Amino acid sequence: MMNDAFKAIADPARREILHLLRGGEMTAGDLAQHFNMTKPTMSHHFAVLVNADLITRRRDGQTIWYQLNTTVLEDVIAWAMDLTTRTKDKGKI
Repeated sequence: MMNDAFKAIADPARREILHLLRGGEMTAGDLAQHFNMTKPTMSHHFAVLVNADLITRRRDGQTIWYQLNTTVLEDVIAWAMDLTTRTKDKGKI
């Protein structure tokens, strides 16, 4: 799961999608308006983020809503902080 999260956030467009979702749930159409991409490309980015469990989606009729899933992001941040803490602690005598 962690590898999928790192792969997902490696792309600037996907990081921007996550940034946009900080404000709350948005539709696929609302998100797509912020990008100059085809619908299939946007769908690919959404799929990568959903597969990494960084966002969730729900369908309401024809509309797909996306929401940020902070649980996985918190795990990634905790891992990175643990890594930097261990590195700093090794330097102490």
